[in-house]
Amino acid sequence: MTPTRRTVRIAVNGVTGRMGYRQHLVRSLLALRDQGGLDLGDGRVLWPEPVLVGRRESALRAVAERHGLDHWSTDLDAVLSDDRVEIYFDSQVTAAREAALAKAIAAGKHVYTEKPVSTGLAGALRLARDARDAGIKHGVVQDKIFLPGLLKLKRLVDGGFFGRILSVRGEFGYWVFEGDWQRAQRPSWNYRAEDGGGIVVDMFPHWEYVLHELFGRVTSVQALATTHLPQRWDESGKPYDATADDAAYGIFQLAGGAVAQINSSWAVRVHRDELVEFQVDGTEGSAVAGLRECRAQHRSATPKPVWNPDLPATESFRAQWQPVPDNEEFDNGFKAQWELFLRHVVLGTPFPWDLFAGARGVQLAELGLRSSAEGRRIEVPEIAP
Repeated sequence: MTPTRRTVRIAVNGVTGRMGYRQHLVRSLLALRDQGGLDLGDGRVLWPEPVLVGRRESALRAVAERHGLDHWSTDLDAVLSDDRVEIYFDSQVTAAREAALAKAIAAGKHVYTEKPVSTGLAGALRLARDARDAGIKHGVVQDKIFLPGLLKLKRLVDGGFFGRILSVRGEFGYWVFEGDWQRAQRPSWNYRAEDGGGIVVDMFPHWEYVLHELFGRVTSVQALATTHLPQRWDESGKPYDATADDAAYGIFQLAGGAVAQINSSWAVRVHRDELVEFQVDGTEGSAVAGLRECRAQHRSATPKPVWNPDLPATESFRAQWQPVPDNEEFDNGFKAQWELFLRHVVLGTPFPWDLFAGARGVQLAELGLRSSAEGRRIEVPEIAP
């Protein structure tokens, strides 16, 4: 029997940005179309129909023509008033996100959004409660937990490989060029606090859901945020003051007693296998996971090194770890979560990564900045829907 096509029209706001275009439009929604749609398993195939939304008409038209798309607009209000549009997705700059999401919720659209969902906890909770009260479906992108390396790490956690988990250590970052003699690979607004920039606002929401999903809720935070490079050059080559933090060093207490330490920096040169790596140490074993790979060392295979600074090391410590096998095929992490959200909207299947989960990420960033400013550890209150 030929499957029935069920079209879902999705307003995609911020599609001319790097993440909105590459990960969400091309590698998720258009990739779903390339595979013939999303098989719902009930005789229907879901066909995503993007409606491109943005401020620059010429850029929208260029993207639409490049991919053979028929619908685009610079008028968000008009798009939200269209009854044929069921879902609103937001990947704009952070400062513009809360207001647009509020409009979409008021218009009765299901909402799916990049993070952080707001620049402050009060706004994030207001969005979550308004969406709950409106009875719409709502979700937040939490892409890191869908990456192969962290999926394999979660497999170890769920299988009891670590025993009692003692600590988690994360290293994230790379050198973002200042923009004077080499063009910066991140937009200049990322380094202006007045425009919603800063590595704490950008990355602490990621660390919140990674820690929450794999190891337990964050119960306290102690952070130091700093601006290592006080001057940068913007897209037009003009110098500007970097008013936002470009590095943060955080210690997070987790429910259950484990301690996580995560360094985040746009002013560090990479000497590791991947741009982000997490080492997890437990009583029964340890593992190191990046975006794609994961290596483990069981208690029974742990060597016994002896500290002797007078002699050179005679063993390769990295070679003593075993790769964790894939055991499955991993799809693009953004696409995988899009599929789950679309099923949630159409079939009502569970989707735990909602706007309340997004609010937890905003809360951690807010408290991290407060911890840095006040120079103390801060308890993280639990957020309940």
